[in-house]
Amino acid sequence: MITIASQQTTQQTRRQTMLPLLALCLGYFMTILDVTIVNIALVDIKEHLGANVTGLQWIVDGYALVFASLLLTGGALGDRRGSRTIFLVGFALFTLASTLCSLAPSLLVLQIARAFQGLGAALLVPNSLALLNTIYTDARKRAQAIGIWAAVASIGALSGPLLGGVLVKAFGWRSIFLINLPIGILGFLLTARSIAPSTPQGGRSLDLPGQVAGVLALGLLTFALIEGNSLGILSPLILAAYAGSVLFFLLLLLREKTTSHPMLPLKLFQERTFSATNVVAICQTFTFTGFIFVISLFLQEVKHYPPSLTGLALLPSFGCALLATSLSGTLMARIGTKSVMVIGLILATLGCFGFLMVDTQTGYLLLACIIAVLGFGLALVLPSMTEAVISHAPKAQSGIAAGMLNVSRQVGGVIGVAILGTLVSNQQTFLPGMHLAFVIAGGVLLLALVCAWVFVRRREGSPSL
Repeated sequence: MITIASQQTTQQTRRQTMLPLLALCLGYFMTILDVTIVNIALVDIKEHLGANVTGLQWIVDGYALVFASLLLTGGALGDRRGSRTIFLVGFALFTLASTLCSLAPSLLVLQIARAFQGLGAALLVPNSLALLNTIYTDARKRAQAIGIWAAVASIGALSGPLLGGVLVKAFGWRSIFLINLPIGILGFLLTARSIAPSTPQGGRSLDLPGQVAGVLALGLLTFALIEGNSLGILSPLILAAYAGSVLFFLLLLLREKTTSHPMLPLKLFQERTFSATNVVAICQTFTFTGFIFVISLFLQEVKHYPPSLTGLALLPSFGCALLATSLSGTLMARIGTKSVMVIGLILATLGCFGFLMVDTQTGYLLLACIIAVLGFGLALVLPSMTEAVISHAPKAQSGIAAGMLNVSRQVGGVIGVAILGTLVSNQQTFLPGMHLAFVIAGGVLLLALVCAWVFVRRREGSPSL
């Protein structure tokens, strides 16, 4: 009897911890899935809604722009109102926005709905991690839970192209947004039933002036980069957008330096490893999102692959990314975080320059090898830069440090699609534009490599090559 009661208690405890983890992972999975799945549907959207490449860029960047701009605010709202409450709001908003995306009658409506998806993602991601820290009080179990939570990113990125290709071929582009409905509803219900209400922490200011300055700085920069191709880089509107972006960025720095409750404590950037790793994060995601955008258009518009075959063609990249993520922990323990970061950047750089060998006649075997190397290298960088940021930030500010790393990644993604996507906007010059895009991406990764090599410090006792 005692044994049976003990087993029942163990099973009940396991359910009490696994159901909340499932809910939190569903929220994170949904936000990462939308980063990759939409790229497979771009050509279908272009044909049905009459979009050009600039319009497609806004579909991708509208999501990433709002996501990046409001990540820190999403975490602050969770502190002030309760992480569970804001997490539920994020689920509801993301699900409703996905429904609007699927019903969008025009390109403009789709772009606006994508921005609301980005707002939902900005509420979901930081509060899912905050809830993990609250639910799992045991350090060992918390580490395991965070490992599962982080692995969801690779699974979401991997399943996006495959799932998107199947859905677009069978049901059209609208289905890639409808897939979020069952995920969102299930996640919302699981959260409501299995996670206890959070106690608001207070303390963190929303810093609305800083938030507005940050949104305008990034928004104007994105507008200038995307629209400069059609309006002309020297047009008064584009020049004004660049100037406005610089002005609001300076105002953001002034605000964060002088306010007593900054959204982002600038003192964090006095730690050279923290600053360098955020530069690496921008460069890594610049390349990743730009690569997905450009290669998806290349495969469908130049190689004339159908959506389902495009998803399969990208499998080597995401499969190797999943392999790299699974190996990263062991590698960091053996050779050190900095060494893993450097190796990943070298491989990713080689992958970018490898695209110079790709043209319309290139066989798939060579293309698969190049995207596999690029995917493996970029994925190897992600966990190493995350560990570097967390380990070199003050413990009391580890949450803000992790939030800033996510902001840097999203900003890099916004700029990557804006710059690299513009280079392939002309069908007649697509191939030279693609080659130039990957040369620029390779150069950006070389910058990241220098930052990592020179400025990222090894922790005392850390192994090295």
